[in-house]
Formats: sequence, structure tokens, C-alpha cells
Amino acid sequence: MAIRAKAAVWIKFQSEKQLSTLLNALIPEANAPVTRRANVKLEKNGYFLLLTVEADDTVALRATLNAYLRWINSTVNVIEMVEHG
Repeated sequence: MAIRAKAAVWIKFQSEKQLSTLLNALIPEANAPVTRRANVKLEKNGYFLLLTVEADDTVALRATLNAYLRWINSTVNVIEMVEHG
């Protein structure tokens, strides 16, 4: 894959536990990509998640980035519902 587009997003979480739970949910997706046009890397740094997407083109970059941001948002919503009853 010739990388032509790249994005990095830092997201701050309320706790390391919340971030660890999110990573456990998303790592299987990152390890088994849906497309060969993009690669995803998820890294934990304290309360921060670094989401890095490298893609063949901007269309694949945008689609992959949007998918992960939606998954992150949905997962955080579920975590917060569980934490607050």
C-alpha cells in the first residue's frame, strides 16, 4: 500500500479504565481491517487515545476515520450508561 493520506486524532478520556475498555472493544477491528486501502493504529497514552489512519487515498481515509470515530462515540456512550446506572 502506497500511503497517500494520513490523519492522527488525539482523544482525551475521563479515566484510564474507560480508555482501556474502549481499546478492548476496538482492537479486534484494527487487527482485522475491512479494507486493504487503509490501516489503523490505536495507542494509549495515559488518558489519551491516539487514533492514526493511513490510507491509499482521501476517500479511504475519510471513510475509515468516520467509522472509527462513530465506533468510539457509540462505545463511550455505552460505557457511560453502564458507569452511571
